[in-house]
This record gives sequence, C-alpha cells and structure tokens, in this order.
Amino acid sequence: MKKLLDYKVGETVDLYLFIKQSITGVTTKGSAFMTLVLQDKSGDLDAKLWDTTDAHVQSYAAGTIVKVGGEVHEYRGKNQLRIKSIRPIKEDENITIAELVPSATKSKEALFEELMTYFFEMENPQIQRITRHIMKKHETAFMTYPAATRNHHDYVSGLIDHVVSMLKLGKALTDLYPSLNKDLLYAGIILHDIGKVMELSGPIATQYTVEGNLLGHISIMVNEISKAADELNVSGEEVMLLQHMVLSHHGKEEWGSPKRPMLKEAEMLHYIDNIDAKMNMLDRALAKTNAGEFSERIFPLENRAFYKPSFES
Repeated sequence: MKKLLDYKVGETVDLYLFIKQSITGVTTKGSAFMTLVLQDKSGDLDAKLWDTTDAHVQSYAAGTIVKVGGEVHEYRGKNQLRIKSIRPIKEDENITIAELVPSATKSKEALFEELMTYFFEMENPQIQRITRHIMKKHETAFMTYPAATRNHHDYVSGLIDHVVSMLKLGKALTDLYPSLNKDLLYAGIILHDIGKVMELSGPIATQYTVEGNLLGHISIMVNEISKAADELNVSGEEVMLLQHMVLSHHGKEEWGSPKRPMLKEAEMLHYIDNIDAKMNMLDRALAKTNAGEFSERIFPLENRAFYKPSFES
C-alpha cells in the first residue's frame, strides 16, 4: 500500500494521516487558514486548509489522526498536499498513532547498547562520571525523543539515533587524528543535545516547551552539567570544558551558539553534528527522488535541490 511520500505531483491521495503540527494564520485579505504538517511512516508533508473556523482549529489540532483526501502539487520547489477533504477518524476505524509515526530503523534498546560501548574508551573519570550521571537521569526520554521538530532526525528515537551516528564519526576521527581527546569528544557528542528532552514536548506531535522557548537546549544542558558536577562533588577544568563543548556546538553565534568553538574537540563536534544532520536530510530527500532527477528543495541546505545520479537506480 502506498504511503504519503510515495505519491508524485498530480496524484490523488486518500489516506489516514497524523497531524504532526498545526499552525493557524490569516491571509492578507483577513481569511483564516491552517498550515498542517501531515505524516505517516514514510515522513511528512505540508498542507494548507483554507477558510477555517474555530471548530476546525479544535478538530485538527496537533496529535490528531485524520482521513485526508487531496492532491499533491509543487509549491516553491517542494511537494505540498492540497486538501480537498478532511475529517477526524471514526471510532470504528482502528488506526493507531504507532501505525503513522516514523521511528528509527534500529530499536532504541539496540541503539542504547551501542552507545554504552563508547564509555569503555573513556579514561578521564570526571568526564565519564558527569556524562553517565546526566544520561542516566534522562535515559527514558533520551531513548525516545526526536532530535528536532522538523528537518533532521525528527522521528521517534531520532535523538539517540543521531548521537550514535555522531559517535561513529567521532571514533573515525579520533582514529585518524590521535591528538583528539576521546573523552571530551565522546562526552560532547553524548551531551550536546540531551537538553532537547526538556526543550521539546515529547516524541509525538513534538512542539517546543515553555522552557525550550525561553532557554533552549544549549542553556539547559550547561546548567545540567553544573548540577551534575555539584551532585557528584566533581570540580576542576573538566566541568568547564564540557560546558564549552555544549555552548559552542552550533559553531557560530548567528547559528545559536553563545560561544564559538575554542577547543579542537569542540570544533570537531560542530562539524560532526553538521555532517550527520545534513546527511540525514539528504538521504531522506533523495530516497523519494527518482534517479536522473533533482530532489525537492531542502530549506536548511540553502533551499537547494540535489541531483540523484541516474546510475543509482
């Protein structure tokens, strides 16, 4: 059975879908509308619902399963769903959220087991203790949360999937460049996004929390490192260096980092994070692109379209 992202431009859709995000707006003429992000196991697609009322806002809130009829069309280089009919599911339609929400390819248990092996390579007891303490504190959420609301690793267990991929990249770099400190790099990779379990609302219909909007995951995690150090009675340069790894991992102030990297491990963390996020976006965009054609435009990659070589058919 065809999934949402299997449909091409001009094809008619008639599917059960999950509302991942729901945003209200007003046109220049004063008419109310809604922007819905609809998804199934294959991924998500933007859709517009025009001339909406308060009843529509209540019926089509994020987290709702709906039956949608419509047509896929292209808008500014990206596919979009033009809704022709939409309704909440009926009681006798046995559709569950689990059937419609994407998740990591590997199980969260397998990913967690893989992550734990990297602790055996750490030698600095202070760094290892702080990192283990924070991870244990947020273990359940860390294993199930996405890494973002959209764009990269935005699926169930996307956060731990992202971290494990980054650790593999980190290991390859430390093998190639032995001068890199494994303890700092591995700990920075594990800790850099754990603040997202407080910044985001959860693995389903993910939104930003009040704390996430006001503080952000970077500030949250810097505070968590300080708390962990106090709880473990750990002091010394390691605490400050771990905080710097987190503070600088976005690379530039304009990209959300309060500080630019000033450790070589922090510089590498920024690149590793960027590589894994972008590869995830590219792989997903090209997976739904025919060989010999260009992908849809990818907004976080300067709104570029990428070509899929014909020999990759």
